[in-house]
Amino acid sequence: MKYFTESFVTFFEDLANNNQKEWFHTNKKRYESDVKKPFEIFLSDLIAEIQKEDPRISISPKDCVLRINRDLRFSKDKTPYNLHYSAVVSRAGRKDKSVPGLFLRFTLEEMGIMGGAYVLDKDQLHRLRLDIKKNPNTLEALIQEEDFKAKFGTIQGEESKRMPAEFQEASEQNPLLLKKQFYFVSKREPALITSENLLQELMSYWHAARPLNEYFTSIILK
Repeated sequence: MKYFTESFVTFFEDLANNNQKEWFHTNKKRYESDVKKPFEIFLSDLIAEIQKEDPRISISPKDCVLRINRDLRFSKDKTPYNLHYSAVVSRAGRKDKSVPGLFLRFTLEEMGIMGGAYVLDKDQLHRLRLDIKKNPNTLEALIQEEDFKAKFGTIQGEESKRMPAEFQEASEQNPLLLKKQFYFVSKREPALITSENLLQELMSYWHAARPLNEYFTSIILK
């Protein structure tokens, strides 16, 4: 099924050249028909497919979609709207971004597919590091799975410059302990957005991400 037409792409092309509140308000009906509505339909079908295999996912599209309005509080760039459309598909959706799932970003340049543990508080990071220290082969084996490597490559994320004493020695042997974030990313061609195979492709990425997401979830949600 084809969820998005070229009008989805055209809207963001035009927004890039007219990133102003007045233009957006004038084109709001176009935004709702060409972007918002098809995105909700797409997410509804994606969630339904995931629920067939993981009934713990109990969210609606409105729980997932991130606002198109930019957060301008700490930005020098005062253009009011994002030039992408994004969603967090997980057990918690956008309300708790520490819960692993799929983060989707539709842009003019690419289709971004991300997963893993991106936002961790102090206690969650400590529990994850404890598990990696105790069971160093578990995470490594998941990273080395062929499907994961083919679609996402490896784990990314910021690293700590100073490690707690209990992890210093172990981190010399296992650099993954240095990470403060444990996420993975795939960047696909933007043509995927308007492809009839979009849902099937994203489900294949969900399957590839699932083992690592389940591992992170089992520790983060303790």
